[in-house]
Amino acid sequence: MQRFVVSKKNQITFLNGGFLFLALMGHFLLKNTYVVMGALILASAIGVLPILIQAGQALRVHVISIELLVSIAVIGAFFIQNYEEAAMVTFLFLFGAFLEQRTLTKTRSAIKELTEMVPESAVLQLSNGTFKEIGIDEVEKGDYLLVKTGAKIPVDGTVLSGVGHVNEASITGEAISLSKTIGDTVFAGTILENGTVTIQANKIGEETTFGKIIELVEEAQDSKSETERFIDRFSKYYTPLVLLLGAFVFVVSRNLSLAITILVLGCPGALVIGVPVSNVSGIGNGARNGILLKGSEVVTQFSRVDTIVFDKTGTLTKGNPEVAEQICYGEEEKAYSYLASIEQESDHPLAKAIVAFIGKTPKQKITHTEVIKGGGIRSEINGQQVLVGNEFLMKYHQVNLTEQMKRQMKDFEEKGDSIVVTAIDNEVKLLMGIRDTIRPGVKENLKKLKKMRIKNLIVLSGDNQGTVDLIAQELELTQAHGNMLPEEKAQFIERLQKNGQQVAFVGDGVNDSPSLAIADIGIAMGNGTDIAIETSDVVLMNSDFTRLPHALGLSRATAKNRKENIVIAVGVVLFLLGGLLFSQWMNMTIGMLVHEGSIVVVILNAMRLLGYSVN
Repeated sequence: MQRFVVSKKNQITFLNGGFLFLALMGHFLLKNTYVVMGALILASAIGVLPILIQAGQALRVHVISIELLVSIAVIGAFFIQNYEEAAMVTFLFLFGAFLEQRTLTKTRSAIKELTEMVPESAVLQLSNGTFKEIGIDEVEKGDYLLVKTGAKIPVDGTVLSGVGHVNEASITGEAISLSKTIGDTVFAGTILENGTVTIQANKIGEETTFGKIIELVEEAQDSKSETERFIDRFSKYYTPLVLLLGAFVFVVSRNLSLAITILVLGCPGALVIGVPVSNVSGIGNGARNGILLKGSEVVTQFSRVDTIVFDKTGTLTKGNPEVAEQICYGEEEKAYSYLASIEQESDHPLAKAIVAFIGKTPKQKITHTEVIKGGGIRSEINGQQVLVGNEFLMKYHQVNLTEQMKRQMKDFEEKGDSIVVTAIDNEVKLLMGIRDTIRPGVKENLKKLKKMRIKNLIVLSGDNQGTVDLIAQELELTQAHGNMLPEEKAQFIERLQKNGQQVAFVGDGVNDSPSLAIADIGIAMGNGTDIAIETSDVVLMNSDFTRLPHALGLSRATAKNRKENIVIAVGVVLFLLGGLLFSQWMNMTIGMLVHEGSIVVVILNAMRLLGYSVN
């Protein structure tokens, strides 16, 4: 019975309102006291039922809720035969809860919009070349799927054949169509606006980028911030305090109506709802703009950041460098063959640049490979040790670098090149200088961050100091540090934190994971590695650097909005209690009306975040 009553809460709200309307008609049109009294009694009795049940449910878990305050107030008003106020209080409380739920549902539209983008089926290519439509749950990794114009791409995959233009707004927040051809990556939930492509499924279901977005946004919107936890604790003690105050006033004054009025005026409804709705609205805005904020605590911490540290490659730069110059020290063909064979196994941007530069060459069988963090790669080919990496790797393996080689490496560094040295059996055979270019719009967005009171913009890189200095000079960064290993980056961030700075780190690679984890806020570029995305607090989908100022501004706006809602909620309670003490016009009905109005105000204030955009 209790479950039925609570499930019909909205219907009871409008039935309650109907009886109130009948009471008004009875008073002004029929002039019939019995109709008025009967309608008000029915409105009060029906309206208080779901409120009483929810109060009882809370008491069973030892929580004194707002519903208990309202229940006692309504029963008290009923006891002193103040049926009009009892009926109005129940209606306003129920109708306020109805408006609150409707508005919260609207602010959670980001989740609804995302889930509606999830494709329900896929077209599977069978082994005999025919096609069959199957449910999305039946798709397996490695399946070949056909996607036609206007269809949603069902999985994360690689284009095997065909050409098309894909709208990736569900992933990046940008509605600009991108051309996709053989070898390109496509994402689940995006739309093929024109063309026909065949793709191979690499990630399915919750493993897809789109699946992770939905999961992360759901977790973020359900999480609680430090402010919310404080308010929960505050309400736990505040509600009993109001009850005691009401009881004290009754004992001293013997005025039951005054005591009941205090209970109604003391309801902190707007305080309880104001902070969560701000968080939901802010996180929802981020989700629609290609920004994943992993929880309200992240929003709080991000809003306090005053220092941002960047990885260089793939973050400040495009991550698609090219070989700018090279020097060969003998056995050129063999060195090229060995180098290309090793780099073909790597997804590192420098490796891709080398493979593209060398082109087709006989591939060698690699019998052993070891990745040296911050240094490069050590491999064995045809019984020979092959080292590919930077100067640190060569020194570590005691490779002889002549004075001429050191001068040439220094010349490359001064030009902004990243150095890649190839040594076979501890003899240097190739020296390559590879350059990356700065991402479009990075400089302008860094200026926005400075205007947003970010005091320090720092780049940390495993690249040589000369290259890092050139990047820092062009982008007008505060500090630049090169030749850094992953653990040195993390140690540098720790030192900043010990100096009292609130640090955000922006990166995209596996080697960035320690820094992403140790920073106050870790920000991952969405096209980076899975481990970087999992370790981070904020994800910029599609590695869109322009989203960074928006993410920071949104976090600060959300934190400010929460404070505004707290001020509104507390201010309303103080105003009502002041009105009760120092005026004659304050009563239960007016108090409840103002309370419900304040709930709507804090919700509408929070909903402004849905339209937030950085200038």
